Amino acid sequence: MDSIIAQLQPYWHEAEIFVRGLFRPWPLYQVLMLLGCHAVAHLLAGWLSPKADAWMRSLKGMRPAQLRFLLVFARRLRMIFFVILVWILAAIMLEVTWPSRSYLIVLVANLTTAWLVIAIASRLIRNRLLRKVVQWTALIVATIAILNLRGEIEMLLDSISFSFGSVRLTALLVLQGIVTLALLMLLANWLSKLVHRRLQGVGDMSPSMKVLTEKLVALALYVTAFFIAMGAIGFDLTTLTFLSGAVALGIGLGLQKVVSNLLSGLILLVDKSIKPGDVISLGETFGWISSLGARYVSVVTRDGREFLIPNEDLITGQVVNWTHSDDNVRLDIYFGVSYASDPHQVRVLAREAAATVGRVVSRPAPVCHIVGFGDSSIDFILRFWIRDPAQGLTNVRGDVYLALWDALKRDGVEIPFPRRDVHVFPEGAQAQPSGIVD
Repeated sequence: MDSIIAQLQPYWHEAEIFVRGLFRPWPLYQVLMLLGCHAVAHLLAGWLSPKADAWMRSLKGMRPAQLRFLLVFARRLRMIFFVILVWILAAIMLEVTWPSRSYLIVLVANLTTAWLVIAIASRLIRNRLLRKVVQWTALIVATIAILNLRGEIEMLLDSISFSFGSVRLTALLVLQGIVTLALLMLLANWLSKLVHRRLQGVGDMSPSMKVLTEKLVALALYVTAFFIAMGAIGFDLTTLTFLSGAVALGIGLGLQKVVSNLLSGLILLVDKSIKPGDVISLGETFGWISSLGARYVSVVTRDGREFLIPNEDLITGQVVNWTHSDDNVRLDIYFGVSYASDPHQVRVLAREAAATVGRVVSRPAPVCHIVGFGDSSIDFILRFWIRDPAQGLTNVRGDVYLALWDALKRDGVEIPFPRRDVHVFPEGAQAQPSGIVD
């Protein structure tokens, strides 16, 4: 730490000289003129911003991308006005006086112009974290280049070093590695998305194989990017052998579940037991699979909730896949009628009632069977088939029950309910035995 402070002393001394120089007459005049430009830019932006917002709200037929582009400029009106005013001021100063008396103005004009261009261009990146990283990196690089400090910064970063085994790493080398790795990761991310779009257009591949191919390609791209970045900075990859022991120790201590979920995800993709779009039941969860992840499966229920189920649970637990090999799903409903009804007529009415529901398919046709003679009713089971379980099961059962109710009411078939006889005896009278022997 003391050596680093000693190396920073000359730069600190130069910064101190620069700050003191600002209080000399002409540098101070330039600072005051820059402050004046900022004040004018602030007033102009405050006057024009409401008008620009009202104008953008009045636009019709604009695409969201075009509106976002206009909004980027509208939110930076003060900086835009400041850059314009500073360049006008620099042109005037260069025309009426010596360049040495406008050096600070020209420097600020170059800096603010670069910052403005970077701020606008970085908005093209949709990912917020990535946008911030790219924006700040570009700002630092542009500032160092404009201030002509590249040589000094490189010497300072190269002087900050530490040893890692037989490898000597410097702050400059680490920074270069981070930048290289970030660029390669961006390239790998772009290539993985390109592969994803290409695979979506392949019609003769199953969804599971598409997902498996995407995951393997993405993993290979990211691993390759990492090793290329490490090799680019001169890092000896053989020194990474100790990581294998650390990884094995981590797996032994607490990563069993993580590794188990990863391997289970690969098994699910290979054996095609479930795939995106399948309708499954797992315990109390019923829904369709929206995506297969490396660690979990996303299941969306009918009420809009999304369950993230670990892959291991799908391998080790009992899962009902309603659409594994066939989209047809059979549903059963139970009902009873009074003993005064004709069971042959009831069977016909039940089949016809089920067939009137739109989601019930005609092949296989609905069937109805007697399943028992109850205490107060003849018990039936009505079976029918649907092809769209993702649209829900309870709602189609309800529609069939309503159609069955209407059919039975229309033909006068009684749906019985339990009855109880209550005998009231006069006060003091003794109840007669019922004749039932225990």
